[in-house]
Amino acid sequence: MNSAEELGERGVIETILRYLELPSNMPISFGDDVSALDVGHGKLAVIKTDMLVGRTDVPSGMSFWQGARKAVVMNISDLAAKGVQPIAILASLGIPRGLTKKDIEEIGKGLNAGAREYNAYVLGGDTNEASDLIISCTAFGTCRKQFIMKRSGAKPNDIVAVTNFFGKTSSGLKILLEKLSAPKKLEKLLVDSVLMPQARLKEGLALVQTGAVTASIDSSDGLAWSLHALSRASNVGFHIDNLPIARETEEFAKIHNLDSMELCLYGGEEYELVLTINPKFWEKAQDAVLHVGGLLIRIGTATKEKTLIFKINSKTLEIEPRGWEHFKTD
Repeated sequence: MNSAEELGERGVIETILRYLELPSNMPISFGDDVSALDVGHGKLAVIKTDMLVGRTDVPSGMSFWQGARKAVVMNISDLAAKGVQPIAILASLGIPRGLTKKDIEEIGKGLNAGAREYNAYVLGGDTNEASDLIISCTAFGTCRKQFIMKRSGAKPNDIVAVTNFFGKTSSGLKILLEKLSAPKKLEKLLVDSVLMPQARLKEGLALVQTGAVTASIDSSDGLAWSLHALSRASNVGFHIDNLPIARETEEFAKIHNLDSMELCLYGGEEYELVLTINPKFWEKAQDAVLHVGGLLIRIGTATKEKTLIFKINSKTLEIEPRGWEHFKTD
């Protein structure tokens, strides 16, 4: 009999899904970034739940305030990928016995800070005793039915784009977890990318209004996983010719003789948006994101052939379907 470790997170989900009865008229397919219910009058109630666990999601150096804020950002990032404004957050807490009152105050402050940063409120939740810190948040929002960006919908020749450069968080985690060093300014920037993640909500809300986006996903499991998830949902492939490696990642990789492409593609904990854009509306999408102070970087093209490749110099390499996965990733 297979264990959870052998199944991996995605295998666990597939196993449970086989025993769930799902409504026939789901506006968003199971397995997308969020769930939704049609509440009539052309509107959707959009729901997302995500869980932060101390051992796997709170690296050494992250405070209780930062961990609680991150638990909120994790959920808001998925609503951002759908172009949905969060309204309310519920937070269920598993609290180890050893936490002090000050620790718990910091968790409360972090939850509030994360919610208010994105114009939402924490309305309540649940509290229980646990052997490890658990912060499980559920985010709620509403949107017009026609204004939601799904994982499915990409077409061949669509432009593939992202909302920032990649690799800073995987570099920062190497500093926090493996004690690798970097010049002080670079180290702070890389570590801050882990401790203070940002959801691309303003970008998602701007893009959904353009009608330019054909598919969208949050990149928290890594750029490669995100591209594979979009590929499966949309039944297309991707040809990546402009790998979005952050300059800081290149600098850090050079110091430690690491592969910057590996750090860019197969990291995780980056709460960017990975999107496909109708090429007719590319400039409109770019302008909308620039208008809210964001960045939209073209990295490639969707293809009819269902392969995922990227070109570097004269080489063509496969983008492997790997990244962060619970039970399988240490």
